[in-house]
Amino acid sequence: SPCLGVDTTASPLSAMSSTPVPVPKPLLPSPPPTEATWQLDELLAELGHTQSKLAAAGQGAGVPAESSLDNMLDSLTRDLQELGITASPAGICAACRKPIAGKVLTALGKTWHPEHFTCARCGRELDKGPFFEQGGRAFCEEDYHQAFSPRCAYCAGPIREKVLTALEKTWHPEHFFCAHCGKVFGDEGFLERNGKPYCHQDFLAMFAPKCQGCERPVLDNYLSALEGVWHTECFVCTECLTGFTGGSFFELEGRPYCELHFHQRQGTICHGCGRPVTGRCITAAGRRYHPEHFICTYCLGRLHKGTFHECGDKMYCQPCYDKLFV
Repeated sequence: SPCLGVDTTASPLSAMSSTPVPVPKPLLPSPPPTEATWQLDELLAELGHTQSKLAAAGQGAGVPAESSLDNMLDSLTRDLQELGITASPAGICAACRKPIAGKVLTALGKTWHPEHFTCARCGRELDKGPFFEQGGRAFCEEDYHQAFSPRCAYCAGPIREKVLTALEKTWHPEHFFCAHCGKVFGDEGFLERNGKPYCHQDFLAMFAPKCQGCERPVLDNYLSALEGVWHTECFVCTECLTGFTGGSFFELEGRPYCELHFHQRQGTICHGCGRPVTGRCITAAGRRYHPEHFICTYCLGRLHKGTFHECGDKMYCQPCYDKLFV
Protein backbone atom coordinates (compact mmCIF):
# COMPACT_ATOMS: atom_id res chain seq x y z
CA SER A 1 0.00 0.00 0.00
CA PRO A 2 1.15 3.48 -0.50
CA CYS A 3 3.13 4.92 2.32
CA LEU A 4 1.95 8.06 3.86
CA GLY A 5 5.36 9.32 4.75
CA VAL A 6 5.83 6.86 7.54
CA ASP A 7 9.46 6.19 8.41
CA THR A 8 9.96 2.41 8.45
CA THR A 9 13.44 2.64 9.88
CA ALA A 10 13.67 0.44 12.94
CA SER A 11 14.36 2.18 16.22
CA PRO A 12 14.37 1.05 19.87
CA LEU A 13 11.10 2.78 20.58
CA SER A 14 9.27 1.13 17.70
CA ALA A 15 8.97 -2.20 19.49
CA MET A 16 6.02 -1.40 21.78
CA SER A 17 4.18 -3.77 24.11
CA SER A 18 0.72 -4.75 23.22
CA THR A 19 -0.44 -4.07 26.80
CA PRO A 20 -1.66 -0.46 27.19
CA VAL A 21 0.32 1.61 29.73
CA PRO A 22 -1.85 3.77 31.96
CA VAL A 23 -1.08 7.44 31.89
CA PRO A 24 -0.72 8.82 35.41
CA LYS A 25 -3.07 11.67 36.29
CA PRO A 26 -1.45 14.85 37.46
CA LEU A 27 -1.63 15.51 41.25
CA LEU A 28 -3.82 18.52 41.92
CA PRO A 29 -3.55 20.65 45.07
CA SER A 30 -6.34 20.30 47.68
CA PRO A 31 -8.97 22.91 47.21
CA PRO A 32 -9.06 25.63 49.83
CA PRO A 33 -11.64 25.23 52.58
CA THR A 34 -15.06 26.27 51.43
CA GLU A 35 -18.10 27.51 53.30
CA ALA A 36 -19.38 23.94 53.25
CA THR A 37 -16.18 22.77 54.96
CA TRP A 38 -16.63 25.28 57.77
CA GLN A 39 -20.26 24.25 58.17
CA LEU A 40 -19.26 20.60 58.42
CA ASP A 41 -16.65 21.46 61.04
CA GLU A 42 -19.24 23.36 63.02
CA LEU A 43 -21.70 20.48 62.72
CA LEU A 44 -19.05 18.06 63.91
CA ALA A 45 -18.26 20.33 66.85
CA GLU A 46 -21.91 20.66 67.81
CA LEU A 47 -22.38 16.90 67.74
CA GLY A 48 -19.31 16.47 69.88
CA HIS A 49 -20.57 19.01 72.42
CA THR A 50 -24.00 17.40 72.50
CA GLN A 51 -22.48 14.04 73.20
CA SER A 52 -20.29 15.50 75.97
CA LYS A 53 -23.23 17.24 77.64
CA LEU A 54 -25.35 14.13 77.62
CA ALA A 55 -22.59 12.06 79.15
CA ALA A 56 -21.89 14.72 81.80
CA ALA A 57 -25.57 14.99 82.75
CA GLY A 58 -25.95 11.25 83.15
CA GLN A 59 -28.30 10.98 80.20
CA GLY A 60 -26.07 8.53 78.33
CA ALA A 61 -27.07 5.55 80.47
CA GLY A 62 -29.31 4.24 77.71
CA VAL A 63 -27.41 2.75 74.79
CA PRO A 64 -29.39 4.47 72.03
CA ALA A 65 -28.48 8.10 72.83
CA GLU A 66 -24.71 7.74 73.26
CA SER A 67 -24.34 5.00 70.65
CA SER A 68 -26.39 6.97 68.15
CA LEU A 69 -24.24 10.06 68.60
CA ASP A 70 -21.05 8.02 68.29
CA ASN A 71 -22.35 6.44 65.09
CA MET A 72 -23.32 9.83 63.70
CA LEU A 73 -19.87 11.22 64.43
CA ASP A 74 -18.12 8.21 62.91
CA SER A 75 -20.32 8.33 59.81
CA LEU A 76 -19.80 12.06 59.39
CA THR A 77 -16.05 11.69 59.80
CA ARG A 78 -15.94 9.00 57.10
CA ASP A 79 -18.04 11.11 54.74
CA LEU A 80 -15.72 14.04 55.22
CA GLN A 81 -12.66 11.90 54.60
CA GLU A 82 -14.18 10.59 51.35
CA LEU A 83 -14.64 14.19 50.28
CA GLY A 84 -10.98 14.82 50.98
CA ILE A 85 -11.70 16.87 54.14
CA THR A 86 -9.77 15.93 57.25
CA ALA A 87 -11.50 16.82 60.52
CA SER A 88 -8.85 15.88 63.07
CA PRO A 89 -9.73 16.31 66.79
CA ALA A 90 -8.23 19.27 68.62
CA GLY A 91 -7.21 17.02 71.51
CA ILE A 92 -8.45 14.57 74.08
CA CYS A 93 -10.67 15.90 76.90
CA ALA A 94 -8.98 15.35 80.27
CA ALA A 95 -12.39 14.77 81.89
CA CYS A 96 -14.24 12.40 79.56
CA ARG A 97 -11.17 11.08 77.64
CA LYS A 98 -12.94 11.61 74.30
CA PRO A 99 -11.72 13.58 71.24
CA ILE A 100 -12.49 17.28 71.17
CA ALA A 101 -13.95 18.08 67.76
CA GLY A 102 -15.00 21.69 68.26
CA LYS A 103 -14.04 24.38 70.74
CA VAL A 104 -11.16 23.40 72.99
CA LEU A 105 -10.19 24.83 76.35
CA THR A 106 -6.59 24.55 77.50
CA ALA A 107 -5.88 24.76 81.23
CA LEU A 108 -3.61 23.11 83.79
CA GLY A 109 -1.49 21.79 80.90
CA LYS A 110 -4.41 19.75 79.50
CA THR A 111 -7.23 20.12 76.98
CA TRP A 112 -10.90 20.02 77.86
CA HIS A 113 -14.35 20.28 76.43
CA PRO A 114 -15.37 23.72 77.75
CA GLU A 115 -18.38 22.22 79.52
CA HIS A 116 -16.17 19.58 81.20
CA PHE A 117 -13.76 22.04 82.78
CA THR A 118 -15.60 22.33 86.10
CA CYS A 119 -14.94 23.04 89.78
CA ALA A 120 -13.67 19.90 91.50
CA ARG A 121 -15.90 20.66 94.49
CA CYS A 122 -19.23 22.04 93.28
CA GLY A 123 -19.14 21.06 89.60
CA ARG A 124 -19.77 24.57 88.27
CA GLU A 125 -18.39 25.23 84.77
CA LEU A 126 -15.24 27.36 84.83
CA ASP A 127 -14.82 28.17 81.13
CA LYS A 128 -16.13 31.73 81.46
CA GLY A 129 -14.71 32.84 84.79
CA PRO A 130 -11.57 32.78 86.93
CA PHE A 131 -10.47 29.60 88.60
CA PHE A 132 -7.90 28.56 91.19
CA GLU A 133 -5.61 25.54 91.06
CA GLN A 134 -4.70 23.30 93.96
CA GLY A 135 -3.06 19.90 93.68
CA GLY A 136 -3.59 19.80 89.92
CA ARG A 137 -7.35 20.38 90.29
CA ALA A 138 -9.40 23.45 89.40
CA PHE A 139 -11.77 25.20 91.81
CA CYS A 140 -14.15 28.13 91.59
CA GLU A 141 -13.19 31.12 93.70
CA GLU A 142 -15.68 30.44 96.51
CA ASP A 143 -14.83 26.77 96.94
CA TYR A 144 -11.10 27.44 96.74
CA HIS A 145 -11.23 29.97 99.59
CA GLN A 146 -13.54 27.77 101.65
CA ALA A 147 -11.24 24.77 101.29
CA PHE A 148 -7.72 26.21 101.25
CA SER A 149 -7.55 29.85 102.43
CA PRO A 150 -6.38 30.57 106.00
CA ARG A 151 -9.13 31.22 108.56
CA CYS A 152 -9.60 34.35 110.63
CA ALA A 153 -9.16 33.68 114.35
CA TYR A 154 -11.99 36.14 115.11
CA CYS A 155 -14.77 35.32 112.62
CA ALA A 156 -13.53 31.89 111.41
CA GLY A 157 -14.20 32.98 107.82
CA PRO A 158 -11.70 32.44 104.98
CA ILE A 159 -9.19 35.24 104.40
CA ARG A 160 -9.39 36.08 100.69
CA GLU A 161 -6.96 38.99 100.40
CA LYS A 162 -4.64 40.52 102.98
CA VAL A 163 -3.79 38.29 105.92
CA LEU A 164 -2.43 39.47 109.26
CA THR A 165 -0.44 37.03 111.39
CA ALA A 166 -0.22 37.59 115.16
CA LEU A 167 -0.30 35.46 118.32
CA GLU A 168 0.47 32.42 116.11
CA LYS A 169 -2.89 32.88 114.34
CA THR A 170 -4.19 34.49 111.16
CA TRP A 171 -6.68 37.37 111.07
CA HIS A 172 -8.54 39.66 108.70
CA PRO A 173 -6.72 43.00 109.28
CA GLU A 174 -10.02 44.64 110.25
CA HIS A 175 -10.75 41.89 112.78
CA PHE A 176 -7.51 42.23 114.76
CA PHE A 177 -8.56 44.65 117.49
CA CYS A 178 -8.60 45.05 121.27
CA ALA A 179 -10.52 42.21 122.89
CA HIS A 180 -12.01 44.65 125.43
CA CYS A 181 -12.85 47.94 123.67
CA GLY A 182 -12.78 46.83 120.01
CA LYS A 183 -10.27 49.50 118.99
CA VAL A 184 -8.08 48.62 116.00
CA PHE A 185 -4.42 48.79 116.97
CA GLY A 186 -2.33 51.68 115.72
CA ASP A 187 1.40 52.34 115.90
CA GLU A 188 1.46 51.62 119.63
CA GLY A 189 0.86 47.92 118.97
CA PHE A 190 -0.85 45.59 121.40
CA LEU A 191 -0.28 43.58 124.57
CA GLU A 192 -1.29 39.95 125.01
CA ARG A 193 -3.06 38.18 127.86
CA ASN A 194 -4.34 34.60 127.75
CA GLY A 195 -4.01 34.50 123.97
CA LYS A 196 -6.06 37.69 123.40
CA PRO A 197 -4.79 41.10 122.20
CA TYR A 198 -5.44 44.31 124.15
CA CYS A 199 -4.64 47.96 123.62
CA HIS A 200 -2.20 49.44 126.14
CA GLN A 201 -4.86 51.40 128.00
CA ASP A 202 -7.18 48.46 128.57
CA PHE A 203 -4.34 46.06 129.34
CA LEU A 204 -3.02 48.30 132.10
CA ALA A 205 -6.48 48.99 133.47
CA MET A 206 -7.39 45.30 133.53
CA PHE A 207 -4.18 43.46 134.31
CA ALA A 208 -1.45 45.78 135.64
CA PRO A 209 -1.02 45.72 139.45
CA LYS A 210 -2.87 48.57 141.16
CA CYS A 211 -1.30 50.97 143.63
CA GLN A 212 -2.74 50.44 147.11
CA GLY A 213 -2.72 54.18 147.61
CA CYS A 214 -4.31 55.65 144.47
CA GLU A 215 -5.59 52.45 142.78
CA ARG A 216 -3.98 53.44 139.47
CA PRO A 217 -1.77 50.97 137.54
CA VAL A 218 1.84 50.67 138.69
CA LEU A 219 4.12 50.81 135.65
CA ASP A 220 7.69 51.47 136.78
CA ASN A 221 9.11 52.44 140.19
CA TYR A 222 7.14 50.96 143.03
CA LEU A 223 7.29 49.79 146.64
CA SER A 224 6.07 46.47 147.91
CA ALA A 225 4.47 46.66 151.35
CA LEU A 226 1.40 45.49 153.25
CA GLU A 227 0.83 42.67 150.72
CA GLY A 228 0.54 45.08 147.81
CA VAL A 229 2.44 47.50 145.58
CA TRP A 230 2.58 51.27 145.84
CA HIS A 231 3.82 54.20 143.80
CA THR A 232 6.72 55.60 145.81
CA GLU A 233 4.89 58.91 146.13
CA CYS A 234 1.73 57.16 147.34
CA PHE A 235 3.29 55.29 150.25
CA VAL A 236 2.68 57.90 152.97
CA CYS A 237 0.91 58.16 156.31
CA THR A 238 -2.81 57.70 155.77
CA GLU A 239 -3.56 60.48 158.23
CA CYS A 240 -1.03 63.27 157.57
CA LEU A 241 0.21 62.16 154.10
CA THR A 242 3.81 62.47 155.26
CA GLY A 243 6.42 60.14 153.80
CA PHE A 244 8.32 57.71 156.00
CA THR A 245 11.75 59.26 155.87
CA GLY A 246 13.13 56.90 158.48
CA GLY A 247 12.05 53.88 156.49
CA SER A 248 9.70 52.58 159.19
CA PHE A 249 5.94 52.81 159.46
CA PHE A 250 3.08 51.42 161.47
CA GLU A 251 0.25 49.37 160.05
CA LEU A 252 -3.39 49.48 161.07
CA GLU A 253 -6.17 47.75 159.16
CA GLY A 254 -3.95 47.37 156.12
CA ARG A 255 -3.00 51.06 155.93
CA PRO A 256 0.35 52.72 156.76
CA TYR A 257 0.66 55.35 159.53
CA CYS A 258 3.41 57.39 161.09
CA GLU A 259 4.09 56.64 164.74
CA LEU A 260 2.06 59.57 166.08
CA HIS A 261 -1.08 58.92 164.12
CA PHE A 262 -0.86 55.21 164.68
CA HIS A 263 -0.92 55.73 168.43
CA GLN A 264 -3.66 58.30 168.10
CA ARG A 265 -5.81 55.74 166.30
CA GLN A 266 -4.91 53.17 168.92
CA GLY A 267 -5.57 55.57 171.80
CA THR A 268 -2.03 55.20 173.15
CA ILE A 269 -1.05 58.89 173.26
CA CYS A 270 0.14 60.20 176.61
CA HIS A 271 -2.46 62.61 177.94
CA GLY A 272 0.28 64.50 179.70
CA CYS A 273 2.79 65.18 176.91
CA GLY A 274 0.82 64.30 173.79
CA ARG A 275 3.41 61.80 172.59
CA PRO A 276 2.99 58.08 171.94
CA VAL A 277 3.25 55.71 174.85
CA THR A 278 5.45 52.87 173.66
CA GLY A 279 6.65 51.36 176.94
CA ARG A 280 5.19 51.27 180.46
CA CYS A 281 2.06 53.33 180.84
CA ILE A 282 -0.51 54.29 183.41
CA THR A 283 -4.20 54.24 182.56
CA ALA A 284 -6.47 56.51 184.58
CA ALA A 285 -9.93 57.90 183.92
CA GLY A 286 -9.86 56.25 180.46
CA ARG A 287 -6.62 58.00 179.50
CA ARG A 288 -3.03 56.84 179.23
CA TYR A 289 0.12 58.44 180.61
CA HIS A 290 3.81 57.91 180.64
CA PRO A 291 4.55 57.08 184.29
CA GLU A 292 6.63 60.24 184.58
CA HIS A 293 3.83 62.35 183.15
CA PHE A 294 1.14 61.13 185.55
CA ILE A 295 1.51 64.14 187.91
CA CYS A 296 -0.59 66.63 189.90
CA THR A 297 -1.63 69.54 187.79
CA TYR A 298 -1.01 71.98 190.69
CA CYS A 299 2.12 70.84 192.49
CA LEU A 300 3.53 68.66 189.65
CA GLY A 301 4.18 65.86 192.09
CA ARG A 302 3.93 62.28 190.78
CA LEU A 303 0.61 60.69 191.36
CA HIS A 304 -0.07 57.15 192.40
CA LYS A 305 -3.11 55.15 191.56
CA GLY A 306 -5.81 55.50 194.18
CA THR A 307 -4.34 58.71 195.59
CA PHE A 308 -5.55 61.27 193.06
CA HIS A 309 -8.67 63.13 192.16
CA GLU A 310 -9.94 64.32 188.79
CA CYS A 311 -11.49 67.72 188.26
CA GLY A 312 -12.20 69.35 184.96
CA ASP A 313 -10.18 66.76 182.99
CA LYS A 314 -7.17 67.40 185.21
CA MET A 315 -5.51 65.30 187.87
CA TYR A 316 -4.63 66.47 191.39
CA CYS A 317 -3.01 64.88 194.37
CA GLN A 318 -5.14 64.61 197.50
CA PRO A 319 -3.60 67.58 199.38
CA CYS A 320 -3.85 69.92 196.39
CA TYR A 321 -7.37 68.81 195.62
CA ASP A 322 -8.42 69.47 199.22
CA LYS A 323 -6.69 72.83 199.19
CA LEU A 324 -8.24 73.94 195.91
CA PHE A 325 -11.72 72.44 195.87
CA VAL A 326 -12.75 71.42 199.37
